[in-house]
Amino acid sequence: MVPAAFFFRLSVASRPNPAKLNSLQLKTLTLLQAIARIPGASRAEADGAIAILQFPHAHGDHFHLGDATVASSDATGLENQNVWNALTRKGLVRSEWPHQIALTAEGAAYETGLADKILHQGAHH
Repeated sequence: MVPAAFFFRLSVASRPNPAKLNSLQLKTLTLLQAIARIPGASRAEADGAIAILQFPHAHGDHFHLGDATVASSDATGLENQNVWNALTRKGLVRSEWPHQIALTAEGAAYETGLADKILHQGAHH
């Protein structure tokens, strides 16, 4: 017989958004993950973190992340101290507002479920 605690741990570990991030935090983490994949925009660190070296610049109501287009309204957390602090507190980034931010290994691997919703591939608006 399998102990009930085993099933509880399995279901908690696989549930969506285990860190209980709010919508703005999820969007910001999604964007940081996308920036981390752009050559020259990030740097791997010895401890497994990924330092973000540059943020994208908006063109009116949108900006580009590699091949994706993102609405500026989905990126307000990139310049929001409270979002940086929350992601730091939850162990998903290391930051020193407003100078530097790095995805931790946990932050890089966190499944936000938003990439398909906010990273618009092949479209320019």
